[in-house]
Amino acid sequence: MRIIRFKKESNVEQLAVVTNGNNIFELKVDSFQDLITEAEKHNKSCSQIIEEEIMNKQSIPQELSELELLAPIVSDEVWAAGVTYLKSKEARNREAKVQTNSFYDKVYDAERPEIFLKSTARRLIGPDTPVGIRADSNWQIPEPELALVVKADGEILGYTIGNDMSSRDIEGENPLYLPQAKMWKHSCSIGPAILLADTIDDPYNLEIECRIYRKGILISKGNANTSMLKRSYNELVSYLIKDNDIVDGTTLLTGTCIIPDDSFTLEEGDVIEIEIESIGVLRNPVKLASNIFKGELINE
Repeated sequence: MRIIRFKKESNVEQLAVVTNGNNIFELKVDSFQDLITEAEKHNKSCSQIIEEEIMNKQSIPQELSELELLAPIVSDEVWAAGVTYLKSKEARNREAKVQTNSFYDKVYDAERPEIFLKSTARRLIGPDTPVGIRADSNWQIPEPELALVVKADGEILGYTIGNDMSSRDIEGENPLYLPQAKMWKHSCSIGPAILLADTIDDPYNLEIECRIYRKGILISKGNANTSMLKRSYNELVSYLIKDNDIVDGTTLLTGTCIIPDDSFTLEEGDVIEIEIESIGVLRNPVKLASNIFKGELINE
């Protein structure tokens, strides 16, 4: 069971559910946060509330591919975990030009994970909206990640796809530059759906694939599985909420282990596709952040 948001012909944003049979049902609540509130009000899960609502409801006639999908949730904040996969640690060491006993080695093995603020609602985008690349970076890549959607108390409600855009040369120059290497206009996308947590058997066995196209030609492809993650999702969330107030619907990216060859950097006009089984495909074209108009920001 997947939650989506799409734009109707009337330009109204609509929350809906996609069932296992790929039928789409519009929901009466306006947002995923409202769905959380409704579930809490009736002491039920989100999936129970949905099942009761659509029991005798007619599905919409459109196919999923015919809808103009939006980010499935507008999170006030998107956080991210870093160096959670072995390949990520090795890549970070190459960026920083160190071999052993680096701060990346230490955080990979430490009890405390790396957690940082990745995006705010104003910077967050959904499917088919351009992700931005920085004009002051010469080494930029997407980071395909499974993202957790959590409640204020840390309960994991669902899973979506996240693209944690990264400027490798900026972070490699100095780790204190991490905020600039991670956060700028359109540097984070999520979507196309939220897979509800209580409708999936094993979130630690999901296939992830990232494809990058240039002028219509596939130039980079990588695969991974969430079973390769070093830390548990609950472990990451537990550190996110330590002495830290979050709100319902906060998103936490869990890290990546799909990293293009070190000679690769994104260019304007590239297209990134990130696919996670049972969730869908998050597709974003690439554009210079300086060429993205303010009106393209999700909340403006």
